[in-house]
Amino acid sequence: MDWLHALILGLVQGLTEYLPVSSSGHLAIGSELLGIKDVQQSMMFTVAVHVATVLSTVVILGHEIWKILSGAMHSPVGGKLNDDHKYVLNILVSMIPIGIVGVFFKDEVEAIFGSGLTIVGACLLLTAVLLSYSYFAKPRLKEKISLRDAFIIGLSQALAVLPGLSRSGTTIATGLILGNKKENMAQFSFLMVIPPILGEALLDCIKAYKDGMEAAFGGCDMTALLVGFVAAFISGCIACKWMIGIVRRGKLIYFAIYCLIVGAVTLVTSFI
Repeated sequence: MDWLHALILGLVQGLTEYLPVSSSGHLAIGSELLGIKDVQQSMMFTVAVHVATVLSTVVILGHEIWKILSGAMHSPVGGKLNDDHKYVLNILVSMIPIGIVGVFFKDEVEAIFGSGLTIVGACLLLTAVLLSYSYFAKPRLKEKISLRDAFIIGLSQALAVLPGLSRSGTTIATGLILGNKKENMAQFSFLMVIPPILGEALLDCIKAYKDGMEAAFGGCDMTALLVGFVAAFISGCIACKWMIGIVRRGKLIYFAIYCLIVGAVTLVTSFI
């Protein structure tokens, strides 16, 4: 992988991590179009672009993150949790399903990623269905995300490990279907993914150290790695801020149409 390929794939990762169109699906499609075979073998490139998107979340939502953490540091008054305690608890509960998948089914998930574009196309179509349903459904609007809803949204995040099934689109759509407010779901969706991504990055780095760094780089040199990281970070900052506004305005239907078209084309071409 050269620096130009890393630039393109970094931009794709950063933009599609937050837009509800599936970053993993678009990375697979982009790699296929560019004729890159080593991107899936380069563990360090995957780690770099994912950490870059986490960093972009911290930058864009830094004020909100600090407010939540500061509030959660206070001891419960009279044994009663405040809103920030509950928010952190919701994040922790949402991590349970993806944690189970990561620990017990990591090999199976990695096998799916190497199974071609057919599953990518099918999951993009499923993303389109979820986004469309959340757009047309008219649920009641809850003031706060409940513990039960956090767990269900976490289940949807675990399901979204499938390439082509958008993580942000699936979690936001699930939250909206459950009756949560748009402005609440955008922020919660972006924050709930930070611990799992950092945890997976740490495990991958440990695995890379054990297996040998040369194998972990998989044909990706330091220049390409740095270019991909910077591209993913900058595009991630733009997409994160943009997506929050899009969710608040309820414009997810346009992404449903996009996923429908790309999914259909991908599915058809995978059989040709």
